[in-house]
Amino acid sequence: MTLLASSRPFWPLFLHVLGAMTLFGAILTAVITSLAAWRRPDLPFLRKATFWALVSGIPDYVVMRVFAEVIRSDEGYKHDLPRWLTLGQSIADGGLLLLLAGIGAAYWWLQSGKPLAGRIVAALSSVYLVLLAVAWLAMSGKWG
Repeated sequence: MTLLASSRPFWPLFLHVLGAMTLFGAILTAVITSLAAWRRPDLPFLRKATFWALVSGIPDYVVMRVFAEVIRSDEGYKHDLPRWLTLGQSIADGGLLLLLAGIGAAYWWLQSGKPLAGRIVAALSSVYLVLLAVAWLAMSGKWG
C-alpha cells in the first residue's frame, strides 16, 4: 500500500479528495437545512443557511475539478479513459449544472419564501448528493 501511495503525487490527490469531501459536506448541509426549513417555514435562517451552503460548494467544486485534471494529465490519460474516470467526470460536469440550478432555486426561495422553491432545492440537492456518492464509490473502487 505504501508503494502505491508513494508512486503518486501527494498534493494533487490530497487537494482533489479534500475538494470532493468538502463539496459532499456542503451538499449534505444543503439537503439537511432545506428539509428542515421546508418543515419549519417559520425559521427563515434555515433558508439562508441552505443558500450559503450551496454557494460554498462552488470553490469546493473548482478545487475538486482542477486537481482532478492535474492528476489526469500526470497519469497520462488522454483519450481512452477508464470507466470509473469517465463516470466521475460525467457526474462532476452534470453536477455543476445541478449545483447552479440549486443555487438559483435557493435564491428564489430566499427571496420569495415559496414552498415550491424549497421543494425544488431539496430535490436538486438530494439528487446531487446521490450522484456524488456514486462518483465516490466509482473513484474508490475503480470500476471497470
